[in-house]
Amino acid sequence: MLGGKMTHNRRGASTEVKNENLEQQTMFDDLPSELLELIFSRLTLDNNIRASVVCKRWHSVATSVRVLSYAPWLMYRPLYGNQYEFYDPFHYKTYSIDLPELSGSIICYAKDGWLLLYGSETRQLFFFNPFTRDMIKLPGCDETTYLAAFSCAPTSSECVLFIVSYVSPSAVNISTCYPGAIEWTTVNYQNQLPLSMSSMIWNKVVFCNGLFYCLSFEGLLAMFDTDERSWTVLSVPLPKCRNNCVRDLFNEELMFMTEQEGNIIVITQCSSENPVVLKLDRTLMQWKVMRTLGGGTLFAGFMSSHSRIGLPRSMRNYVYFPVYGTEYKSTISFSLDDCSFYPHKNWFPPELIFCFNDIIWIEPPKDFSGFT
Repeated sequence: MLGGKMTHNRRGASTEVKNENLEQQTMFDDLPSELLELIFSRLTLDNNIRASVVCKRWHSVATSVRVLSYAPWLMYRPLYGNQYEFYDPFHYKTYSIDLPELSGSIICYAKDGWLLLYGSETRQLFFFNPFTRDMIKLPGCDETTYLAAFSCAPTSSECVLFIVSYVSPSAVNISTCYPGAIEWTTVNYQNQLPLSMSSMIWNKVVFCNGLFYCLSFEGLLAMFDTDERSWTVLSVPLPKCRNNCVRDLFNEELMFMTEQEGNIIVITQCSSENPVVLKLDRTLMQWKVMRTLGGGTLFAGFMSSHSRIGLPRSMRNYVYFPVYGTEYKSTISFSLDDCSFYPHKNWFPPELIFCFNDIIWIEPPKDFSGFT
């Protein structure tokens, strides 16, 4: 009798646990998708992945809010002193760091959390990571007016530095180097499309699939193959905006270039029109307008632009632009979903919207809990 009673209690307890689990499952199944999105958006990446395998509905919700990367920060050059400010566009926070190492330096490019700078006193380029304070010196370069970039973090053995200098409408100098080298390699290349001066002054550069792509003031695109060491000017000029804004050294129509999943992306911004996002179709050799970023996000910058996949849902299918003034530091974003600026473009004084010379997007540190 005693054994039978104990068995009965175990079965009864098991039935109660099953019923309780069933009630909890039913309760979560009844939650509206908006509430599930809110819950899953607060999960860490590993917990989000675990939740996504529970059922098809949870998988759909979890993947829609899954955060795989972080938005870049805006780095502001100080008007005086060495106190640099960093703005986080997702959390709307501003951090300050004293960087005396950058005194008298000009920022040329940023990628993978590293800055490429030019020392006005030393007249040399160097790498600097503002979060680790690591510095990597580079050999001196004879070029004086140029556009500079690098392929990846200088701590990588794959890092290549690239400089393109204007020589004439029919020629450029290309200089390459790598961290640890003792000198630059410089070669003169002839342009296949000799045009006006402004058409051959390269204004933007980005590295993609082993190639450095350069964009000129007039919207011409050229590429330098790092393996074959070849320079090619492509016959694929950017389409003009509807109001035919001038493209020249005064840059009335702003242009930004980045790469997204192996594609060259250009953002054009005419003051009288909404931004247009274009992707280079290498098969047809023509530019195509992008109506959606496929859940991606673009960050337009004068010196370097960036793209991200897997940001929080509230930032997807947006293009972010810096907004800068002596009393104001923030961003203005353009939604490709509803073709609107947030906040409205007219909310800002016009002189603040397109100030990019002293601002650059940079990869944030992985741990910024100690920042103030």
